[in-house]
Amino acid sequence: MDKTFQAKSIIISRKPGKDKEGLWTAFIGLFQENNPHLKGRAPFEVLDIKEVEKVRFWELRNISFYLMGNDIVINDLTEVRLKKEKDVLTVTGKQKL
Repeated sequence: MDKTFQAKSIIISRKPGKDKEGLWTAFIGLFQENNPHLKGRAPFEVLDIKEVEKVRFWELRNISFYLMGNDIVINDLTEVRLKKEKDVLTVTGKQKL
């Protein structure tokens, strides 16, 4: 997988994989506004990326980790690129801060 999306923000979460001992599924919601978790907004697109061991963030500066929901929110995006190689998902993008 190697896709680029036009989005203002994303929320990254996780879901269990096919078995409890295996790799997880990265659950990514794409939004047209910042901080959608505060407004209860629904994403315009949802991605389930299966068999992920870790997520790497490259070239991004404004990232928040919300402990209450175990979510990572990235705001102020103009675009985001998601690239999966083997079991590593790399998130890069452009931010307008």
